[in-house]
Amino acid sequence: MSIFKTVLNVVPRPLLIKVSLIAKPLLDIYYKGSKFTDPINGKSYRKFLSYGYNNQRKNVLSPGTLSLERHRLLWLYLKEHTSFFKKNLKLLHVAPEQCFYKIFKNQKLLDYTTTDLLSPLADVKADICNLPFQDNSYDVVFCNHVLEHITEDVKAMSELYRVLKPGGFGVFQVPQNTALETTYEDFNITSAEERQKHFGQYDHVRVYGLDYFSRLNNIGFKTHTFKVVENYTPEEIKKYALMENEILPICYKPL
Repeated sequence: MSIFKTVLNVVPRPLLIKVSLIAKPLLDIYYKGSKFTDPINGKSYRKFLSYGYNNQRKNVLSPGTLSLERHRLLWLYLKEHTSFFKKNLKLLHVAPEQCFYKIFKNQKLLDYTTTDLLSPLADVKADICNLPFQDNSYDVVFCNHVLEHITEDVKAMSELYRVLKPGGFGVFQVPQNTALETTYEDFNITSAEERQKHFGQYDHVRVYGLDYFSRLNNIGFKTHTFKVVENYTPEEIKKYALMENEILPICYKPL
C-alpha cells in the first residue's frame, strides 16, 4: 500500500493512465471472485484494490475497470435514473476517466468529445477556463474531480454552463467535505506538501463544503443532489463498494 501511495504522488497522471492500460487485463483475471461487483463491467471480484493519495482506502479500486466509488455511483445513476444510454446525445467529457472512455467511445448513440490539457485520452487539448467549443453545444457534460484543481473555478463553471445546451445536464463531481458549510481555500498555500496537508492532495487548491451547490446555482445551474444513502441499501453499498456519504451533483441548464 505504501508503494502504491508513493507512485500516485510521484508519477505524472498521464503516465499512470498509460501504465494502467497494460496492467488492467492482468488485474481483472487475478482478482476474480464474488465478494464485490463492479456495475460498469458486471464482473465480480474477491477484493478491490486500495487507493488514495494521502490516506489509502481499502477495497475501492476495481481491478477490471479501475473505477473508484464515484465512478460506480455515476454509472448506476446513469443506468437507473436517466435515459443516457437510450438517446442520441452529444457528450463533452472533461478529463475523461479511463473506466468510461472505451464504453462511451463505442456507444453508437453518443457523439462523444473528450477534452483535457494533458490526458492522453483527450481528443481536444484545452483549458477548462477557455473551452474552444460553441455556446449551447452539448446535451451532457461530465467534469468530475477537476474543479478542485482549478484556481478560477467560477470561470470554469461558467464555461461548462456556456457550452451546455438549455435543457441539458451535467455531472460535476468534486471531493466534498459534508461537515464543512463553507469551502476551504487559501491561495497562499502553493507547495505540494502544504496542499496535501490542507486539501488532501498535492495538486488540489481547495476542499469544497456544502456551499458547492450554491456556487453552481450562482452560475445559473439548477442543481439536484443524488445521495447514496437515499438510493441504495447497506448491502448494495457494500456490494458495489460505494462511499456511503457521497453526494452526486446533477446540474441542469434551464430552458
